[in-house]
Amino acid sequence: MARIGFIGVGNMGGPMARNLLKAGHQVKAFDLSGQALSAVTAAGATGAKSAAEAARGVDAVLTMLPAGQHVRAVFTGGDGILAAAAPGTLFIDSSTIDVANARAVAEAGARAGFEVLDAPVSGGTGGAAAGTLTFMCGGSEVAFQRAKPILEAMGKTIVHAGAVGAGQAAKICNNMILGASMLVVAEAFVLAEKLGLDKQKLFDIAAKSSGQCWSITSYCPVPGPVPNSPANRDYQAGFTTAMMLKDLHLAQEAAQAVGAAAPIGALAEQIYALYDGAGFGHKDFSGVINALRGTSR
Repeated sequence: MARIGFIGVGNMGGPMARNLLKAGHQVKAFDLSGQALSAVTAAGATGAKSAAEAARGVDAVLTMLPAGQHVRAVFTGGDGILAAAAPGTLFIDSSTIDVANARAVAEAGARAGFEVLDAPVSGGTGGAAAGTLTFMCGGSEVAFQRAKPILEAMGKTIVHAGAVGAGQAAKICNNMILGASMLVVAEAFVLAEKLGLDKQKLFDIAAKSSGQCWSITSYCPVPGPVPNSPANRDYQAGFTTAMMLKDLHLAQEAAQAVGAAAPIGALAEQIYALYDGAGFGHKDFSGVINALRGTSR
């Protein structure tokens, strides 16, 4: 079993760290939130007083942080984890960040003699708690094979997407699909309501025909057809609107950087921005159906 430093043990990182503990790994954790840190130390992790301390004396360091600037600062800042770690430490960054920062961090790691894997996740807080996340990994084959036994304690699907940055590229492309598909699914259910078509009937038909997609069958935005969807708990977040908006923004930045056309993704970003701006950034992104209805939830 591995000794793992885990930096960022909040809504996603906390349950991921607990799954590592359940699998028999040793976890040394750090988070700026004392409450988040206390939750994982209560589960058996050792608390660290800084990110650098969490990176000392471990086999691997896993980071789950809000944005690219935070990842870069933790890796290369004044008390950065690259400077603190022992030779041979593997670094796994599961934050969702821009490709440029992912590559910059990996290059800094390589200069210091370390393997760095970008390994963002899909599956939300539910997947993090259940240990069923999908990891999209970018980096060398050596780094991927070293990381895989660790990631398998937290996820069900572990994919080597390619070289450094490929994991982040896969994540933002996947979430652009998800964000846009949820909008059109929500539009269809609102239209069905106004046309007098029962939501369960629409679900039964669309779930088995050409309209089928994950946003219908696993995350239906109306209460009832999918009992575990956030629609059944007043859109309590599995994946917040604010996080979806962040990912769509990253996708648009990437598209502009490489000259790719992504007009549907751009429109999706605008719609989620309106829902977020109305004060619903903390709600699950599927709650955007209420914005399409013209109601406040």
